[in-house]
Amino acid sequence: MNNCKMSKGSRIGRLVLLLILFVSFGANAKEVIEIKKSDKDMTPILREALENISDLDVNIVFEKGIYHFKPDYAFEKYCFITNHENGLKRIIFPMKGFKSVEIEGNGAEFIFHGQIFPFQFEGCENVSVKNLSIDWDIPFTFQGEVIECNPEEEWRDVKPFTEGFSWELHNGRLEFPNVDGFNYSEMGSTLAFDAKEQRVVHGGFDVFSTPRWIEKRDGGILRFHEKLKNYPPVGSILHSKGGKEENRYAPAFQVISSKNTRFENIVVHSALGMGFLFERSENAVISKCGIYLREGSNRVVTTIADATHFCNCKGDILIEDCRFENMLDDGTNVHGTYVQVDKVMDSHTVRVGLKHGQQLGFEFAGKDDVIWFVHKPSVKRASENTVTAVSVVNDQYIELTFKDQLPGNLTPGDLLENKTWNPTFTMRGCKIRDHRARNIVLKTPLKIVIENNNFSSMMSSILFRGESYYWFESGAVEDVLIRNNHFEYCAYSGSEHAVMYITPRLGAEFNQDEYYDRNIRFENNTIKNFDNRIVWADRVDGLIIKGNQITKTNDAKPLHPKAPLFEFDNCRDVQVIDNVYKGDQKNAIVADEATKKSLIVEKNMGF
Repeated sequence: MNNCKMSKGSRIGRLVLLLILFVSFGANAKEVIEIKKSDKDMTPILREALENISDLDVNIVFEKGIYHFKPDYAFEKYCFITNHENGLKRIIFPMKGFKSVEIEGNGAEFIFHGQIFPFQFEGCENVSVKNLSIDWDIPFTFQGEVIECNPEEEWRDVKPFTEGFSWELHNGRLEFPNVDGFNYSEMGSTLAFDAKEQRVVHGGFDVFSTPRWIEKRDGGILRFHEKLKNYPPVGSILHSKGGKEENRYAPAFQVISSKNTRFENIVVHSALGMGFLFERSENAVISKCGIYLREGSNRVVTTIADATHFCNCKGDILIEDCRFENMLDDGTNVHGTYVQVDKVMDSHTVRVGLKHGQQLGFEFAGKDDVIWFVHKPSVKRASENTVTAVSVVNDQYIELTFKDQLPGNLTPGDLLENKTWNPTFTMRGCKIRDHRARNIVLKTPLKIVIENNNFSSMMSSILFRGESYYWFESGAVEDVLIRNNHFEYCAYSGSEHAVMYITPRLGAEFNQDEYYDRNIRFENNTIKNFDNRIVWADRVDGLIIKGNQITKTNDAKPLHPKAPLFEFDNCRDVQVIDNVYKGDQKNAIVADEATKKSLIVEKNMGF
């Protein structure tokens, strides 16, 4: 039953509620709430409905139509949201503790205004959300067409978008999104997009923009006085999303500590963070969903961060038949979390810390979870032990008590990784393109299958990057199959990437030569790309590249023409077999001496 209650004196919209809601119990005793379309602010109306749910099984059914939600009367609570900013959030659907939740949209369009957290499912089971779309009336971003750049005088002229956007020039400073009194403290992360293709420009770089001052010119032009290493192309659309610590308010959907969730036929046109975020949840399906721009939209960005993101989940995760476009981060990221040993308290108890600011408050472990111990300088999973008690010190530190004695060599700076909370992951039949960063980031030791997808990426299409540093995202892979996918126009960032890039990022105290990822198969894929790099692998034990059709295209300027097709550093048991290459790159394979000892290259055509 939901725990968000409003006092009688502050209840709003009761009469309207009675007019548009019908509550009943179906044959299976599930409480049914039917909501009719209205031009009014739906926030207090929906809140009233949720407060009065009397059953742990609920079905909320919307009539097809357009629904507007404002933050004024939304339920509010302090939220810890991984990879976002923690804080007080205004939540429209605060769904907590239900045994089953069904939300049927029937094609409804939800339009949000201001800083709003649309959906949170916490401690729920059997969640189903279908047939609705999400958008914002005003995005929390700034866009403008680049009219002219002068690197010598260190300025760029930009004609801002006004229709559908909100901003104000005040004392030489651009204030945006200028919604309900909220503005970012700086321009922040800024990226140039191709105006025709509505994707990041070829060879584009991320820029953190902090203009010295901005002046208004004739014709609605703004001149940004700022020295840049790389100025945007004239005619491109320059997009800014604000400062790093303030531009991820909340995802469109958060599923936390829940089980058996299914999203189907959901479209997210805009969000103030990620699209779908899962934390410490079990079994999830995202089917026939989309994150993309409305047809004819003048925007170039959908979600501020990842389309989908899974942190310390378990069970089976499936993403199928989805379309993800124009995000400002990855199509998906599946990973665990490293915590760092702060102090060994006694023979059974250790205090550990969360190391990234956007991990604070995250539930790393619970009673009965099995934990791996990682002892520097090795990053290998060593002994394991079972948690018997958890004591939260604060949002950064927790104390874990274990069933058996702690390893005698456990010292501050070592890492812990949760073995229990890792999922299998399958992605099939999806199209991911026209966005910043990577198509998919994979970091789970259980079975991974990526098949029959269409990929195009600014950075690497597929990235393997466990990190004992910065993000502290764990998940050295052990069983990966990538087959029958189509890759086209990948790795067009100004920074160097590859179609598939395997590159662990380890802290200075860890062995930089030790194998990290294992047993990756890249088979029967079709690659059509303007540049050379196909697979770039570092510290992999077991990599098969087989039966792939690779064609060098001439539809874009190569960015790294001297790079090889395949490059291997400190790898073992690599096989490059039965691949066909059509192109002009003669430098096909580069491998260091360690890799050459077990490298097999045979039955390939074209190299």
